[in-house]
Amino acid sequence: MKKVIYGFIFLLLLFTGIQNMNASELPRETDSQKEQRMLWWTEARFGMFIHWGTYAMAARHEWVKNRERMTDEEYQKYFDLFDPDLYNPAEWARAAKNAGMKYFVITSKHHEGFCLWDSKYTDYKATNTPYGKDLLRPMIEAFRAEGLRVGLYYSLIDWHHPEYTIDRIHPMRDNKEFREMNKDRDMDKYVEYLFNQVKELLTEFGQIDCLFLDFSFPGEDGKGRDDWQSEKLLKMVRELQPNIIVNDRLDLLDVPGGWDFRTPEQFMPTQWVEHNGEKVPWETCQTFSGSWGYHRDENTWKTDRQVITMLIETVSKGGNLLMNVGPTARGTFDDRAMAKLEAYGKWMKLHNRSIYGCTQAPEEFKVPKNCFLTYNPKTNRLYIHVMEWPFKALHLEDYAGKVKYAQLLNDASEVKFAARRGAWMAKEKGFTEVTLTLQLPVQPPDVTVPVIELILK
Repeated sequence: MKKVIYGFIFLLLLFTGIQNMNASELPRETDSQKEQRMLWWTEARFGMFIHWGTYAMAARHEWVKNRERMTDEEYQKYFDLFDPDLYNPAEWARAAKNAGMKYFVITSKHHEGFCLWDSKYTDYKATNTPYGKDLLRPMIEAFRAEGLRVGLYYSLIDWHHPEYTIDRIHPMRDNKEFREMNKDRDMDKYVEYLFNQVKELLTEFGQIDCLFLDFSFPGEDGKGRDDWQSEKLLKMVRELQPNIIVNDRLDLLDVPGGWDFRTPEQFMPTQWVEHNGEKVPWETCQTFSGSWGYHRDENTWKTDRQVITMLIETVSKGGNLLMNVGPTARGTFDDRAMAKLEAYGKWMKLHNRSIYGCTQAPEEFKVPKNCFLTYNPKTNRLYIHVMEWPFKALHLEDYAGKVKYAQLLNDASEVKFAARRGAWMAKEKGFTEVTLTLQLPVQPPDVTVPVIELILK
């Protein structure tokens, strides 16, 4: 009888384990299915990040509450006075489209905990500020109307929620009195809030194309997958929006299906980003200056050439660029940001063929000195972005016999070329036997970065 009972218990435990495993297991897909799901994103290559919240009023970095160790009471003045009276999301959307961007990602809630939408789970939201209206919904509608895909950023971290436990990056981390409050805080209640809000965002605003969850910092006095219940959270996300693309900051890098793309931030990778030795989809998020949120006095703004080069270099390594704008507290893009967006737009109008649908060039094409290469596999066209214009000729080693036609991309003017074959050329001029020489005008095109389009055989 005991054997029967023990056997029954064993089967019950086994069944329960299987049920639990199935309950938390993430959806599986083939490499081909994932590639198809992410196709719009890898072809788009260029998106707009928007960091906007009450920190725009402080105008000195979006981490101002953390940096200056502000209490909720000290920070409350920004909420009480927040009134972006000049907010016109249609203008934002047009600026993004005119810059050549194909999608956008907006901070629906950043680390400060302030929500741009009329969430039913909190009072700390735009509708309770002097502005009094939902900021997120009209933004999503405006960007959709301009043909851009919709991405939502949501902070896993929350420095305002009363149940969020104080950790090593919390504004009150050095305050012993506040540290004591952790005894009375229930992280599970905060996680319930997190789940409810993510569900709200993914069910009340139509199709969401991309979700940027930010961020995990496991280890001593930190938070990771167990704190956020990451696998359960991601499973819910996948069920609610099966086609959504999700970033890599849930602390699930070692879990199959736990992320879709890597997110190097504020630096340029030296090569196509890899994971476990394999090239993976990646997107670098960058700023025009040194701050994500609006920063009135920040003065390390990049030049037009730098920001355009950043886009070119990213695509040349198989990645996407998510370039950030931090709107003002009155709801506008400041003049410095608009100038950079206009610089992008002017260049992209003539050169977007070298960006959209492009990726790293095949290995057989060596990168010429002072250049970046991008390649469109559908059209079989190679793009040479010339960072330093040479005098009259650009020598392409091992290109001879591979090029059908060459032209400047900005005006489709022909670039003549000749193959330098023969041992004597190699000996006398330092060329290989298969060097192709492009015959360039002395003066470069009047564009920020000239591009030569090679139509391959």
